[in-house]
Amino acid sequence: MIIALEFVGALGILVPFALFQLGRTSQHSRLYLWLNLFGSSLLTIVAVLHHQWGFVILQGVWTIVTTWSILRQLRRPRPGSEER
Repeated sequence: MIIALEFVGALGILVPFALFQLGRTSQHSRLYLWLNLFGSSLLTIVAVLHHQWGFVILQGVWTIVTTWSILRQLRRPRPGSEER
């Protein structure tokens, strides 16, 4: 079961990375950020369960940075919307 979670988490990071490298998405797109958040969160949990502290730090920071990027994006006004 844990191996399946690791595989899914890795795909959550690698798929958006591959899409970005192929020019199919931006590293600022919602798809890219949400898949990264999903994958890094899942891998952080798995690393904690396995007491792999180096990977906890790596994936934990990845999760925090991605969360920060999503929150920053959500605070921006959408193109075409006017603030009054």
